[in-house]
Amino acid sequence: MSEKDPLADIRARIDTIDMSIQQLVAERAECAAKVAEIKKQQGDTVHFYRPEREAQVLQAVKDRNKGPLSDNSMAGIFREIMAACLALEKPLKIAFLGPEGTYTHSAALKHFGNFFEKESVDSIEEVFRLVEADGADFGVVPIENSTEGMINHTLDLLMRSSLSISGEVELRIRHNLLSLETELTRIERVYSHQQSFAQCRLWLDKYLPNAQRIATNSNAEAVQVAHEHEHSAAIAGIQASELYHVPVLKADIEDEPDNTTRFVVIGKHQSPPSGNDRTSLLVFAHNRPGSLFGLLQPLAKRNISMSNIESRPSRKGVWEYVFFMDIDGHRDDENVREAIAEIGQASAMVTVLGAYPKAVI
Repeated sequence: MSEKDPLADIRARIDTIDMSIQQLVAERAECAAKVAEIKKQQGDTVHFYRPEREAQVLQAVKDRNKGPLSDNSMAGIFREIMAACLALEKPLKIAFLGPEGTYTHSAALKHFGNFFEKESVDSIEEVFRLVEADGADFGVVPIENSTEGMINHTLDLLMRSSLSISGEVELRIRHNLLSLETELTRIERVYSHQQSFAQCRLWLDKYLPNAQRIATNSNAEAVQVAHEHEHSAAIAGIQASELYHVPVLKADIEDEPDNTTRFVVIGKHQSPPSGNDRTSLLVFAHNRPGSLFGLLQPLAKRNISMSNIESRPSRKGVWEYVFFMDIDGHRDDENVREAIAEIGQASAMVTVLGAYPKAVI
């Protein structure tokens, strides 16, 4: 008589657990459908997506987690469950810099899951335009990189747009050199978005000093071009490699090992407080001595942390500047509300670009 398979009991237990998980996920989806029906009965056919609620749920998942899966892995599972349930209520259309396979596409997937309608566009301007024209519910755009700093193009568009920031995503950027060639010595041209060239400058100078660097609108577009031309390579992520069938010749070529890009979600709706929020401000400063001190003092005396400040020409006068500021807390918090009011008194104008949950995963 043969010995019993030592894995049989464990596999049977896994099968039982899987059935329980499937039943509970179906039950959760039924609840989501009921939520949608109640909202429709109340006349709300717009606010199905609640970023503050999702942030609270994901944070609670991480707080409850006791392993062996990591906090982010467990939250990622729940992210997909919530995304599938939301699609039952109202599928979201999300605009992002395309084509598919860009880092912005990856950021959209990380924030919204895999169940949204993809609206791939050719430029960051088009993301703004599409959301403003109701061609998409939300857009995802890059705003800051840990190596290169703020992305000025996005800041300039925020200055001119009526859209609000309703969320943020932090994405660890891992640049790879993709090519159909098998040797670095055969690479004559490298295609990439200019931001990626900047983030891989030292590696390219060392290993491909003579290769021509050709800027493209996106990293995914760079991979498509490299696929069509001999002696070419592209800088992009692993998702683009898989989508366009261009192998990784060299992995992790970014100059900084912790290279991270922060993306923001833009839309027409304000996010209520989640309990762990960030508020972004646009402040037009007076051109006079001590003006910056006057903008920062209201934050300091209320013990409000500022995570970022960036100046840009206001385009309204020579040597006049506008400041982008990210502060902790929600615009509806009493201390934040008071600080914004005081900043308004010390400046020519202050605009709240958005108050939104901090990135959870």
